[in-house]
Formats: sequence, C-alpha cells, structure tokens
Amino acid sequence: MSQQPQSHYQYLQHSFPEVMTALENLGSTVRQAGPLDRKTTELIQLGVAAATQSTGAVHSHARRAREAGASREELQHALLVLISTIGFPKVAAALAWIQDSDADRA
Repeated sequence: MSQQPQSHYQYLQHSFPEVMTALENLGSTVRQAGPLDRKTTELIQLGVAAATQSTGAVHSHARRAREAGASREELQHALLVLISTIGFPKVAAALAWIQDSDADRA
C-alpha cells in the first residue's frame, strides 16, 4: 500500500532532515530571486506538477496557490492552458486532483 503524499513528506523530513532543510531553503531562495510573486510561482509549479503527473505536488501547489490568493478559477485556467502542451488526459487528471483538494477544504 502506498503512503499518502503528506505522510511520505513527513517520512522524508524525519529520515533526511538535513536534505529536506536544504531543499526547502533552495526553493525559498529561488522563489525570492526574481520578480514573480508567490501566486504566480505556485501556478507555474502547479503546471509542472500536472505535466509530471505528480498527484502530491498538484495538491501541494494548488493549496499553496490558494493560500497566495489564487481563486479556484485561476487554478483551473492555469491547468486548462496546458491542454495543447501536455495533453488533455494529464490536465483532466490534475483538475480532478484539485477538485479533490477543494472537497477536502469544505
């Protein structure tokens, strides 16, 4: 049985604390290195997560984008514009994953 994304992330933090701290610091440094705001960077990362079919990353970046002020419609549009690039099946899957996240918030 596979672990849920959150519990697996916690496992990685517990098992490799130095690596995970370095990874988090790198992510923070890169996001702050340029002019893009947090919402925009999270929407970009959401698109990449969808392209790589990473369910956990889609959930994570959708949540973070919402925390940064993105609306549900902005999340959906960020994914829809990828149809011609990554294909409808990947976009449809990611839309379902963020719908699951919205249901969890209710």
